[in-house]
Amino acid sequence: MRHGQGLFVSHGVVIMTNLFVTPCRKDEGGELMAHTWFESVAEAQRRAGKRLPRSVYSALIAGSEKGVTLRDNQAAFDELGLVPRTAGLPDKRDLATTVMGRPVSMPVLISPTGVQAVCPEGEVAVARAAASRGTAMGLSSFASKTIEEVVAANPLTFFQVYWCGTRDEMLRRFERARNAGAAGVILTLDWSFSHSRDWGSPHIPERVTLAEAVRFAPQALARPRWLWAYLRTGHVPDLTVPNMAVDDQPAPAFFGAYGQWMRTPPPTWEDVRWLRAQWDGPFLLKGVYRVDEARRAVDAGVTAISVSNHGGNNLDGTPATIRALPAVAEAVGDQVEVLLDGGIRRGGDVVRALALGARAVLIGRAYLWGLAAGGQAGVENVLDVLRNGIDSTLLALGRGSVHDLTREDVLVPPGFEVRRPG
Repeated sequence: MRHGQGLFVSHGVVIMTNLFVTPCRKDEGGELMAHTWFESVAEAQRRAGKRLPRSVYSALIAGSEKGVTLRDNQAAFDELGLVPRTAGLPDKRDLATTVMGRPVSMPVLISPTGVQAVCPEGEVAVARAAASRGTAMGLSSFASKTIEEVVAANPLTFFQVYWCGTRDEMLRRFERARNAGAAGVILTLDWSFSHSRDWGSPHIPERVTLAEAVRFAPQALARPRWLWAYLRTGHVPDLTVPNMAVDDQPAPAFFGAYGQWMRTPPPTWEDVRWLRAQWDGPFLLKGVYRVDEARRAVDAGVTAISVSNHGGNNLDGTPATIRALPAVAEAVGDQVEVLLDGGIRRGGDVVRALALGARAVLIGRAYLWGLAAGGQAGVENVLDVLRNGIDSTLLALGRGSVHDLTREDVLVPPGFEVRRPG
């Protein structure tokens, strides 16, 4: 199994906060050893909690300020009922679809999260898991692994970028992604600077030093299997973000790149239009929530939009993304593909989102729990749980394909949806 090293979720970015790393154990032939199967994302989360030091685990469930948006992203799905059938159910169900012209085996994609230091292989392990299950990988520009490594593991990789640095620097990052063979680009705009969290933010080192190791030793000693597995690796991870490097410069530390992003003036819609024109291929704009901005995204020429609030790590008090989805899909769904990101924990959640207008969904914390619980095999397990849940929900609804889902399959209570502004 693969387990993990310390991390901290800052505005959706997973940052290492601990020295100790569990290796991804392999058999004599180099293959991953048997993974103990789990039946739900909730169980993956429980196992991650048992494997990770306290501060690391608490960081994974982070949300901005009071966590209102974080909680609502999941809770809102519970308000949506489903309308099952009892006879004439389809013998087989088709889960396959396309996203931005690329075929995927099911409407579930990997959302980009930065510095995935849960397992030594990090994003590469996630990319392999996604490839093995026939779906796409979103790779953060703040990732711990290079785009070249990740694309080699999964050619269906969409490279995520922020509006960060000069236009020339952005163009050179695009060129690197193009040369690496990235299938498309994701521009993330749903990340602003949140100054506090009621649960408290753990200490994040600039780099792992002996002093930092001593500081985190008590928590690591409380997880002896985790600690012992790290001792077998013989190396100490760092906090660099190699995909933010320009040309032959060394990879900057996370906080160096983060500081550059903070110093960069926020983009205008003309900037979005300009950046989209620099990429000749699929272009997803992540973070659209309002109908008026969905229309402006269409005008900017994007291929798809993702209704997202950065997993509850942006403006706290923003209602769940599933509440905003129907209005956005109705307004622009016939012009661009509309995806949903936020709160997905089971296949039934995916079905609800598709019935309300989403082409597909992106998952974040769900696969990170799997990565912490079992490395690549744990991520594969999470994807299998979601696939099985989609299939069984389609069966109960009497739908033979994900493309057959309609609003009639979902009971939407009065006042559920966000219909303003736009």
